[in-house]
Amino acid sequence: MALHMPPGIPESPRCLRRHTLPASEFRCLTPQDAVSVFEIEREAFISVSGTCPLDLDAIRHFLTLCPELSLGWFQEGRLVAFIIGSRWDEERLTQESLMLHRPGGHTAHLHVLAVHRTFRHHGNGSVLLWRYLYHLGGQPAVHRAVLMCEDTLVPFYQRSGFRPVGPCAVTVGPLAFTELQCPLRGHASRSRNSC
Repeated sequence: MALHMPPGIPESPRCLRRHTLPASEFRCLTPQDAVSVFEIEREAFISVSGTCPLDLDAIRHFLTLCPELSLGWFQEGRLVAFIIGSRWDEERLTQESLMLHRPGGHTAHLHVLAVHRTFRHHGNGSVLLWRYLYHLGGQPAVHRAVLMCEDTLVPFYQRSGFRPVGPCAVTVGPLAFTELQCPLRGHASRSRNSC
């Protein structure tokens, strides 16, 4: 028995519309993205520092409490890079800032930025960071972004408008960090690579 298309639908496959995923999409992450996030983070950080900024439970925690402070970059439906942040309400980062989300704070603390290994070294981290700062600039309650990083990464963040404010009070094992800040006032209307 031959199968036929319902009336009104062309028989030729060339005339049928295929459902395709967008080639590139930026969106806030959800708890359902946590495993993909952790896989990229683990691969990016374990080989370099031996530890991840966030474990899987912490990722789920932040993506449940403050998904609007995250941003994922998806290529054809697959996560290729991400940033996870939370709100903070003190001038400088402390050990508490690693695990807390303070909804009343006016500072976005960027916990982690990671890019899948096949998308590294092509400027994708800079593109994601610019999009994230633009995203934050559209949130009136968030006035600045802060992060901590190892000294070798300071120039990367400076190119996106972050300025070092000194050694960070937070340490992780033997690792020491520099704290950087970027004001967001008017960032949504500013050009790329300026803060």
